[in-house]
Amino acid sequence: MDKFKEKLTALRVEVDDATARADAATAEAKRLQDELTQKEHEVTSLKNQLARKEEELDVAENKIAEAKLGLDEGETTKTAGEGLQRKVSLLESELDSAERNLRETTEKLRQMDIKSEHFERKVQQLENERDTYERKLEELTEKYNGIKEELDRTLSSLDDM
Repeated sequence: MDKFKEKLTALRVEVDDATARADAATAEAKRLQDELTQKEHEVTSLKNQLARKEEELDVAENKIAEAKLGLDEGETTKTAGEGLQRKVSLLESELDSAERNLRETTEKLRQMDIKSEHFERKVQQLENERDTYERKLEELTEKYNGIKEELDRTLSSLDDM
């Protein structure tokens, strides 16, 4: 009879531990899912920034082309030519800056994609782990209930004696 009680107590502890682990895995999965959602928002934001930078780059390239065309057509005055040259230099500087920003934004986007994939895999892993713990909890609960019924029957038969 003491063995049944010990076994019952051990099963209760095991069920409690399995429940705690399942709860912890569920909480971790939720946290990672929230973090993944945040990272996806950041990726979307970076994609928008990338699109804006590409538009700025196109505008700057068009301005440079226009400025160079103006120079090619042969502006007659030296002042106009110098002004256009300064404008070209300024636009080339803006273009360099826009290209640098584009490269940086592209790299950030790539890094965010990598992190996003990592978090998606981690969430999947934790969800699988949670499912495993839940199945184990169900098995232990069934086992516990079976032993409890057996113990109740044994106690009842002992009481009848």
